[in-house]
Amino acid sequence: MGLFGWLFGQFIDVIEWKDNTQDTIVWRYPRGDSEIKYGAKLTVRESQIAVFVDKGEIADVLTPGIYELETDNLPILTDLKHWDHGFESPFKAEVYFINTKRFSQKWGTKNPILLRDTEFDIVRLRAFGSYEFKVKEPKTFLREVVGTDGHFTVDEIDTQLTNLILAKLPIILAEHEKSVLDMARDYEKFGNFLKEQLQPEFDKYGLELDKLLVENISLPQEVEDAIDKRTSREVTGDLNENLKYQTAEGISKGGTASEMASIGAGMAMANEISKSFNSNTATPPEVPTAKPLYIVKNGKADGPHNLEVIKEMIDSGKLKENSYIWQEGLDGWVEASTLLGKLFNTTPPPVPNA
Repeated sequence: MGLFGWLFGQFIDVIEWKDNTQDTIVWRYPRGDSEIKYGAKLTVRESQIAVFVDKGEIADVLTPGIYELETDNLPILTDLKHWDHGFESPFKAEVYFINTKRFSQKWGTKNPILLRDTEFDIVRLRAFGSYEFKVKEPKTFLREVVGTDGHFTVDEIDTQLTNLILAKLPIILAEHEKSVLDMARDYEKFGNFLKEQLQPEFDKYGLELDKLLVENISLPQEVEDAIDKRTSREVTGDLNENLKYQTAEGISKGGTASEMASIGAGMAMANEISKSFNSNTATPPEVPTAKPLYIVKNGKADGPHNLEVIKEMIDSGKLKENSYIWQEGLDGWVEASTLLGKLFNTTPPPVPNA
């Protein structure tokens, strides 16, 4: 290289950043030992900001546009270098390009958060989602976060911002004073609430928390299982009536003796459970008097029988409490004790002492 080629290489006359990455937030122009030529062209593209730093001190900040570097558009740098009457010689300064586009990242709790809940008393919660941020104050961001890093990427600040969210999350959740069921019902509103509460912390880094999404708030598996059981019970409705229906279906389809015995045991259990849920079911219904009754005999319907005949069957032991009967108006076969409970309780009380 000749002398003029060497001299030409020592002066920078074009400064720009063609970003071909998706994760770079700050990039420092590689000036090396070269000096910036007076009148050099600086190109700042959309979603970029150029910051001049002289001897570690932040000087001018230039927004998108094309500039010829002179004292007019570098007033702070001119003052720092004492160019009171202008300059025409090359100068040294660091040029940082800052990417102002939005960056999207994921966040999530590493360990469950212990909270007092209005619905479940004390619960352990996990939460997951995403957030979007961008640089709002370039000087603050360079001073508080980047420092002298010449190639600053999203990965270098992701952990820091996620920890910031997770550190504030338990406090914000406690102040929210709503059940996890209410929060899960409207993730969007809760995400906006979190964003408003966290923005002051992002301001300290010169960042704007553009969006915070809550994608899932989950309870421990055992609590979710308990909720599922409770929901299933409410969907099933009256357990006793449900088992009666299953019994009638089994008889009509010719169920085996063992199947009938299992259903009968289930109905007995259903009766007890039903009594515990509703005390009104503890009293059996009145004994029917008008409509004839049918009984199950040798796996087939037998009847009709009037009430007197039924009483004789009960007294002789031919009709048991768990025998199945039916009369017009019933949806299916039911145990005899369901309708004729009073006829089985005919044993007189003990004779009082004289």
